[in-house]
Amino acid sequence: MAKATRGAMIGRLQSTARLSRTALASRLLQHGFYAGQDQVMIALNENDGQTPGNLALRLGVRPPTITKTINRLQTQGFLERRASDTDSRQAHIYLTELGRQAIKSIEKSVRKTEKQAMKGLDKKEQKQLGKLLQRIEANLSNGEIIVDEEDDAEE
Repeated sequence: MAKATRGAMIGRLQSTARLSRTALASRLLQHGFYAGQDQVMIALNENDGQTPGNLALRLGVRPPTITKTINRLQTQGFLERRASDTDSRQAHIYLTELGRQAIKSIEKSVRKTEKQAMKGLDKKEQKQLGKLLQRIEANLSNGEIIVDEEDDAEE
């Protein structure tokens, strides 16, 4: 691979991810949500009553980060903490009625951002892109780092 194009694909992926997050964050802010809060809300909508530790693991963030996000969402009235029925030291996080209503706004923001991103792509291209992104995600999530000795020798 020529040096000029080395890293161009990962740069394009990073740029695209950053732009999509920025577009979504802008839409979510109109509904009072900050970056990352939507993911907590969606996770609870799919499985209400999770522990903070479970949410952190599911979303791939550190426990202090999830605690800060939960506190903000609770202050905004979207979430509530309840003590566990089996372990009083453990709390479970639930959507409030206001939180359930806000899910619709989050989902609408996601749909609008996806529509903006997919503009000009036909259904076949969108499906193909989805499959390619799944493969890239699987490649990167297996934790295996591949060292290409041939590339190292060229540098």
